[in-house]
Amino acid sequence: MKEEKIIDVKDVAAMAECGEIGERMIVNMGPSHPSTHGVLRMVFELDGDIITKCNPVIGYLHRGSEKVAENMTYNQFIPYTDRLDYLAPLCNNVAFATCAEKIAGIEVPERCKAIRVLCCELSRIASHLIGVGVYGMDAGAWTVFMYAFTQREKLYTLFERLTGARLTCSYARIGGLARDIPEGWLGDVASFANQFLPALDEMDSLITRNRIFIDRTEEIAVISREEAINWGLTGANLRGSGVESDIRKDNPYLGYENYEFDIPVGTKGDAYDRWLVRMEEMRQSIRIIRQVIDKMPKGAWHVDDPKIFAPEKRSVLTQMESLISNFVLTTEGPNLPKGEAYFEAENPKGALGFFIMSGGGGVPYRVRIKGPSFVSLSILPKIMPGHHITDVPVILGSLDFVLGECDR
Repeated sequence: MKEEKIIDVKDVAAMAECGEIGERMIVNMGPSHPSTHGVLRMVFELDGDIITKCNPVIGYLHRGSEKVAENMTYNQFIPYTDRLDYLAPLCNNVAFATCAEKIAGIEVPERCKAIRVLCCELSRIASHLIGVGVYGMDAGAWTVFMYAFTQREKLYTLFERLTGARLTCSYARIGGLARDIPEGWLGDVASFANQFLPALDEMDSLITRNRIFIDRTEEIAVISREEAINWGLTGANLRGSGVESDIRKDNPYLGYENYEFDIPVGTKGDAYDRWLVRMEEMRQSIRIIRQVIDKMPKGAWHVDDPKIFAPEKRSVLTQMESLISNFVLTTEGPNLPKGEAYFEAENPKGALGFFIMSGGGGVPYRVRIKGPSFVSLSILPKIMPGHHITDVPVILGSLDFVLGECDR
């Protein structure tokens, strides 16, 4: 019997270019939401069930957020930032507010910084819980999805107590926050942190050493250190490829330099490493949260400037000057000087960047947004060829993107 030649799937892309593969088939996946993590369409060229080419198509969710921002005040745009990475709205709020404050040279009080850090790290855990939960489900592990969403619901209850909303929080303001933390809330956050680590360990034991999960993720969608840097990846996708880079340490903001935490990195850059990095990042976020609670400063949680931050409601109802300031801020926005600024925050999906150009006054002249998910999707044509069509959900889950900030 003639011995059958075994072809390494990694060589399929090269064979396709040389014309060594026969008849091919074009298949569309998406833009239906299941398995594509949003309204993403991918056009595959297949040889059998092996991918030879991949062309991601985006734009089905386009909302023109950047132009919307140029037609409303700074604070009015904050609810729109919730809808970028809608799995980490508090992080988006903080990044936009910090960029606007950079133009005006505003230094928010230490209590405000600490509360923002607390919100960002809680939001990071909530986002990663969705990421790893859905990623596990993409690989066929339903139980870990339920464990993750149980913890996520506890976080959303904390968000609701703090901001009044569970998902689209709109909590940050230029120069401060919508309100101070409620009484007893820090104790509830500490209680969550104490029960979360054992739950995370149980999730870890359910899937991380599971033979089926390992077989489906190891050596899948390998991104080398050089490729990750050259393609501009950020966040866990970059760190999964062995690059020890985190904006919170490389370019600290909001006092992150005062907290001790480690940067988890991978060794192979495959889908399995990206899973491990996100699991460990949640543990590091708990470390930061506990430090913030222990060090929480007292005092003001917003700047004392009536041209930037609205006065208290009590004074608005009793003092004419406060009433006028509130009216001007509401109708015209915070009075920022002319100038421009760029700010990047270490969001759960990667580096979220805002560029704001101010012509003076309360409405930005230009706004540009750099979403990490857009960059993560750009590498799909590079890493998809050579894999089976059944690997696609696992590869997408390992990149953990969201189309809200990709299409904007």
